Amino acid sequence: MDPETLKLLLDPDGYALLDSLPPYDESLAMALSERLRADGHAPALVAAALTQSRLRKKAHEKFADFAADMLFTADGLEQATRLPVAARHAERFAGAGVRTVEDLGCGIGSDSMAFAAMDLNVRAVDSDEVTAAIATMNLRHFPSASVTHARAEDVDLTGADGVWLDPARRDNGSRLFDPEAFSPPLSFVSEVAERVSAVGAKLGPGIPHASIPAGAEAQWVSVDGGVVEAGLWFGALARAGVGKAALVLGPGGAVELTDVDLPGQDVGEVGDYLYEPDGAVIRAGLVTGLLPITDGRLIDPKIAYVTSDRAVDTPLATGYVIDDVLPMSLKKLRAYLAERNVGIVTIKKRGSNIVPEQLRQQLRLSGDNEATIVLTRVGKSHLAMVVRPLEHAGEHAHDKR
Repeated sequence: MDPETLKLLLDPDGYALLDSLPPYDESLAMALSERLRADGHAPALVAAALTQSRLRKKAHEKFADFAADMLFTADGLEQATRLPVAARHAERFAGAGVRTVEDLGCGIGSDSMAFAAMDLNVRAVDSDEVTAAIATMNLRHFPSASVTHARAEDVDLTGADGVWLDPARRDNGSRLFDPEAFSPPLSFVSEVAERVSAVGAKLGPGIPHASIPAGAEAQWVSVDGGVVEAGLWFGALARAGVGKAALVLGPGGAVELTDVDLPGQDVGEVGDYLYEPDGAVIRAGLVTGLLPITDGRLIDPKIAYVTSDRAVDTPLATGYVIDDVLPMSLKKLRAYLAERNVGIVTIKKRGSNIVPEQLRQQLRLSGDNEATIVLTRVGKSHLAMVVRPLEHAGEHAHDKR
């Protein structure tokens, strides 16, 4: 969004038009645009209002009903913290006794909204003028929050109580992978942590473990099965003894796994059940933490699958009943599926270089039934496991091999 477009939306008539729009419907957008222009509204304003309406609908996934009263940019929405996750950030600061948070790289203000909702004083800072203006609008209901247009590196942190950083990880729309190419770079986060007693930072979940600063707690977070961030916590915000953690948020609430008393590797034969760890558990390197939970074992020391002879319901992993285990042979797999009248397959893999779409074509499927195939490696052997989701399995499986 450019400054002129934002100016149109912030004009009282522009904002009134935006708030008067019906829930966004892509199939009706063109007709609605034509009607609004026919009613005398400027084409640029109509386009801007409809864009905001579309973004508000998309934002509902992250912000629920709050989205209907917010402004967005496309990039800002994509990078914004979901409110349930932002609330977790705010709880860390409040729990550590922090009263004022400097939110450096605030974006559209999602984390600042959560901080302010916890009655924390917030100074939100962003280097982009339009983004800072949008954050100001989104924080207008919180008197304890203010917004400053500035670079994170230029903010005077003398006497700062707590600092939250969300470095930009894109450049002209392209994702950046080098932590020192972030804006500000990861080294700046470490420097701030040396000067301020309570510091947190949001990074992408793909951050290499080797890049995590010494002394920081790293917590990978997933929401409804998707890994959304890796949070770094320093000083008063880091928990004693915790180096890495996986926080899984879902319909059933929050479950966390940490590296405290992490068990060693226990590798054994494929059992009756297979457990696919949540992505946050895998990213955090905590797969063996599932072994005592599932009473299980790894199928291979380098493969992130756990097997067990027990059915266990845990938000930390997706469970499957193993119906059959076959040596990975195209001929045998094709015959197996044809015999069972399977026409649709879901193919999952780990430790295999097979391309699922190519395999699906080679299987020449026909039939009315469906199946899920897990391709993996056990030692030097490549296997194809035929599985069913545990929640749909009905009675517990027995030994089928």
